[in-house]
Amino acid sequence: MRYEFHPEALEEYNEAGYHYFRKEPGLDLRFIVSVENAIQSILEDPLRYRRFDEDVRRCLTRVFPYAILYTIEEDFILIVAVAHFSREPGYWKHRIS
Repeated sequence: MRYEFHPEALEEYNEAGYHYFRKEPGLDLRFIVSVENAIQSILEDPLRYRRFDEDVRRCLTRVFPYAILYTIEEDFILIVAVAHFSREPGYWKHRIS
């Protein structure tokens, strides 16, 4: 199965990676690996993670305080948000229709 990022989720992902890059060299790569491992886990079994809100499911990353919020579409997984735990709950809801 393939996956796609909502444009705003991709922007979040990139901004978070850049934040970790500025914080400490190499930390950005650890963050990327953590997110990519979470995405791989989702792709292996999209139903593994329970519904978080309506049709949106949540997979937590390891080490970093982020969640991958996604929906299961007919032919792909749509990543709706790469959400830091401190973000306002539901900020991403406008991204789903």
